[in-house]
Amino acid sequence: MDTQNMDSSLLQDKLTASLEPIHEMVQACIQCGTCSGSCPNEFAMDLTPRRMWRMVIMGQSEKIFESRTFILCSACYSCSLRCPRGLPLTDAMAGLKRIAARENLAPYRRSTLFTKTFLESVRRHGRVREMEFMTLYFSALKNPFIPLQFASLGMRLMRKGKVHPQLPSKGTGKLDALFKRVEELEVAG
Repeated sequence: MDTQNMDSSLLQDKLTASLEPIHEMVQACIQCGTCSGSCPNEFAMDLTPRRMWRMVIMGQSEKIFESRTFILCSACYSCSLRCPRGLPLTDAMAGLKRIAARENLAPYRRSTLFTKTFLESVRRHGRVREMEFMTLYFSALKNPFIPLQFASLGMRLMRKGKVHPQLPSKGTGKLDALFKRVEELEVAG
């Protein structure tokens, strides 16, 4: 077995093991389809939420993490509120997002990076500073051509006063303790 196949196999085993808490959350799913019927984003998903839960129950980690379904979940809680079994489906979707971010899976890297840089700007300043956020995000992508796709939009937003030119700064750090506590809770949970 070559190294790439071995690494892929190890990753799949790790993903399957990571799915165990999600499996526990949805194992009582009766496949009624209420979650899919309640989801406002289902039209854009490649798999319905109902099908996603079936794949979790069956342990099909490879297919789950090839999907965009859990990334498109907007955490509106419609599925959880309407589930006849009272399953924490929104929490399960969030768990899948955490696994994809923790394992730095290729299809979700940009989404994970977007979230991290957004939160970094909020941590520094107590709110998002758009120009700093965009600068951090595009710098982290390490592709100088991606920002060019958004240059005309950025200029229009600046002309209308919606985005103000600001250089990145260290900020006040007032939220550092809060962010540190959240990290501790996430690691413990």
